[in-house]
Amino acid sequence: MLTFLSRRLIASILVLFVASYIVYVLAATAGDPLAELRTSTARNKQALIDQRIQELQLNVPAPLRYFLWLGDAIRGNLGTNLQGQSVNTQVANAAGVTIQLLTASLVLAVIIGILIGITSALRQYSGYDYTVTFLAFLAFSLPSFFIAVVLKAYVGIAFNNFLGAPNIPWYLLIIIPLVLGFLWMGIIGGVAKTRWLVFGIATVVSFAVLLYIDLTNWLNYPGLSIVGVGLLSLGAGVLVHLLTAGSGNKKSLYTAVTVAVIGMAVYYPFMLLSDRLNLWTLLLLGVVAIVVGAAVGYFFGGHDRAQSARTGAITAFLTGGFIVIDRYMRAWPVYTQSSYINGRPIGTVGAVTPNLAEATSSFWILSLDSLTHLLLPTISLMLISLAAYSRYSRANLLDVMNQDYIRTARAKGVNERTVVMRHAFRNALIPLTTIVAFDVGGLIGGAIITETVFAWKGMGDLFNQALRQVDVNPMMGFFLVTGAVAIVFNILADLAYSALDPRIRVTV
Repeated sequence: MLTFLSRRLIASILVLFVASYIVYVLAATAGDPLAELRTSTARNKQALIDQRIQELQLNVPAPLRYFLWLGDAIRGNLGTNLQGQSVNTQVANAAGVTIQLLTASLVLAVIIGILIGITSALRQYSGYDYTVTFLAFLAFSLPSFFIAVVLKAYVGIAFNNFLGAPNIPWYLLIIIPLVLGFLWMGIIGGVAKTRWLVFGIATVVSFAVLLYIDLTNWLNYPGLSIVGVGLLSLGAGVLVHLLTAGSGNKKSLYTAVTVAVIGMAVYYPFMLLSDRLNLWTLLLLGVVAIVVGAAVGYFFGGHDRAQSARTGAITAFLTGGFIVIDRYMRAWPVYTQSSYINGRPIGTVGAVTPNLAEATSSFWILSLDSLTHLLLPTISLMLISLAAYSRYSRANLLDVMNQDYIRTARAKGVNERTVVMRHAFRNALIPLTTIVAFDVGGLIGGAIITETVFAWKGMGDLFNQALRQVDVNPMMGFFLVTGAVAIVFNILADLAYSALDPRIRVTV
């Protein structure tokens, strides 16, 4: 495996070298970087032209100038742009902005897309399957700028207007629960009696939740409280237990319930100390929570300690997430009533609210501001990727479910949960891993249209500006980062193949 990866890495670097040479020569000869100065009326125009020629080494032919750039790039210096600014700083700032979009949209698209794909495959040719398929193809076929503009107008601006007087109309109190009832009925499936029972429960619960939100003005003053966190944690723990271990492993169930109770026990201490936290301490606490959850599962043990430990780790992660979400909800009224926000919290322009950082140092307020600005562009990118991931995961799972080893497992009496989750699901993820690896390389390049609509200064905006101004150094910085990320994630995809399917082993 090490030899194979070394060969892949060397070959990828050679490809990156050749491609960067071609891109540099094409970019350097695509226009005149001195055009702006040649039309200038400044008295020292010639001096400015001579200075730019010297700074950018424009007196050297482009094929040779590439090697001068390459030598500086190897030493970590990507040069300066036409305005004399450091390209290293430009790329670092743009990559940081784009990575926020990439991480959020990709993780959500993969998780939700796989869930939709699995459920639609298991309910093949049902009404739920047809509906999901239609919506997926609709999202996949719509242009990205249309989705971004619709979200900005009807989710961002319209929702901000709605928060001024958040009264849910009576017809939505009826329509939304009915839609959710039919959705859950399609997902759960089963005989007619079971499906209608699920429909009734989901409809009633959804109606009760919406009515509570409407009567208590919950959207402006949200919160879960310790009761809500406890109920959500218990529900999530039981669901994780059923999916990962099955109803027969009682130790796994005890683990899930114990971890949820521990989460409720640390709820108030966390809230008391939350004002002193920052991003890194929050991440550290998340790691501690996962370790504690795994330790609880290992302590309960049973015939399969790994199952209990896995249940405990996942439940602990979700419980910690619910507690953090509740803390953000506590900060929501303070954030929305700030003079900088003025009751319109869903950001539609830029990555942050101007001057808010100078007005407050609260980690929760500032990160909440970043999250509200991240919401719409993330949903925009997620919807486009989600459609593809759901279709790929559905097709892959259906293909795997028809394999001989799946029929053999069923013939031996293995329960359906084990057949789907342990045998079929992992193999169905292998083709999807390749798609995700390619998407990461594309997304790190920046969704130019999405970033333009929401005025985000990411990698897409950097490339767009460099292309317009015939600014070679920022363009090559963009190419170098996107190429390197593509190489890294393709190598990670090779490693993921072996983790997903032990039959895939490269020994030469």
